[in-house]
Formats: sequence, C-alpha cells, structure tokens
Amino acid sequence: MRKTIKNVVFILLILTLSISTAFLTYLHFFASDDKNLSGEWTTELDVTEQAAITALSWLQEIEAVSVSLEDMESYMPRLTVRVNLSFEQTAHSEGTFRCNVVPESYDVCNQAAYEAFAVAFQELLAERLRMAGYTGSTDKEAMETLVNETFGMSTVSYLMSYAPALLPSLEELQAEYDGSGTYEAAEGILTRRFDDGGFVATKAEYYIRKDSSLILSEETDSVPSGLFSDNYPIIYTLKQPQN
Repeated sequence: MRKTIKNVVFILLILTLSISTAFLTYLHFFASDDKNLSGEWTTELDVTEQAAITALSWLQEIEAVSVSLEDMESYMPRLTVRVNLSFEQTAHSEGTFRCNVVPESYDVCNQAAYEAFAVAFQELLAERLRMAGYTGSTDKEAMETLVNETFGMSTVSYLMSYAPALLPSLEELQAEYDGSGTYEAAEGILTRRFDDGGFVATKAEYYIRKDSSLILSEETDSVPSGLFSDNYPIIYTLKQPQN
C-alpha cells in the first residue's frame, strides 16, 4: 500500500511539474521584465497534499479501514499558510526586502487540517464498528462521545496529541521563509541576501513579474533545498505598492 501511495504521489509531482514548466515558459516569453519589485506581496503555501498523505499513512499504520489518497484528500479543505514578502527599491534593480510567515494564518490552517482529519477519523471509526457488528448509533455526535469516553478528550485533541503532525511546524516554515536583507534583480534572477546577525545567507531564484503577479522558482544550484524547494513556482500577488 505504501508503494502504491508513493507511486501516486510521484505521478502527481511529475504532472504538476510539467504544468508548472509550461506555465513558466509561457511567462518567460510574454511577461513583462519589470525589475522594480517595490511593494507588499503575499502568497499562500498549499500544504493540502502533505496533510492528506500524512493522515493516510497514520490510518494505515493503525490498521483502520481501507481508504485511498483520493478519499483522504476529499476530506481536506484547501489548506494554505500565508507568507508576506515586501521589497523596497533603493537603486536600479536592487533594494531591501523582508519576508515572514503569518503565524495567525498557520494556526488557522493547522486547526482546519485537524478538524478535517477528525471528520475522516470518525467516519472510518464508524465504518469499522459497523463491520464488527456494532448496532448502536454511528453518527457524528455518537462518534465524538465515544472518542471522549475512550480517550478522555475530543477527537481533534486526540489526533493533535497522538497522530503525527499534519503540517510542517511553524518554526520550520519560519526557518525556510522568514528573514530580511538586500536583493538584486538581474537577467531573470532574483538574488536575496539574508542578514541574520552578521551571518549572511544567499538565495537565488528565477523570477518573472507579470503585472500584479511575481513568480519565483528556486535555482537547482542555489542554497540548500528547503521544505518547498521540490515543489513548484511560488506565485506572489501584489497587495500594495510602496509609496
């Protein structure tokens, strides 16, 4: 079963990467080459697939009833964490930047992930009870009561305590994205130098600006890969230009 899941995930990654490559190719020829990135930008990191795969893996480990990745994804809403990125141009094609993960957005996303997981867990628990010959009520309220009586806590609290983390931790995301420093935009490459108390780390990304959209795609020979480096171009939307 694990091998099947890995194959499905691999196929999804290849398909998404192909679509992303075609999208970037289109933008490369038709997007404007605006090197003035001044303004406040925002993006939503999609962690839905990761949450669904993690939840599915845990259910299989505890030998819950059969469920597919597609089934698990159907329980999940679109789970996103907001990241804000601001630029201020100080000279031609260069300036300063600041980037941060929005903690409140992370908290909301994490809660939504576990609430969706709780619904799936209760429905699968009800199905397993029926298979075992249980004739009592298996509606949502009954399953919540059963979990409370069995574990002494709500379904959401139980999953948060004993199931694996569905999302990367806030600290992991902050380590990946948070920071400030200087940037330079030249020949389609955005180079950001993160200044962290005397230690400077450099991150180079392909960039394309199209009106109010900014598409960033990490270079393969850039800084060490992070949580989303194997994912796809991240699209930021302009919220407010700098005065």
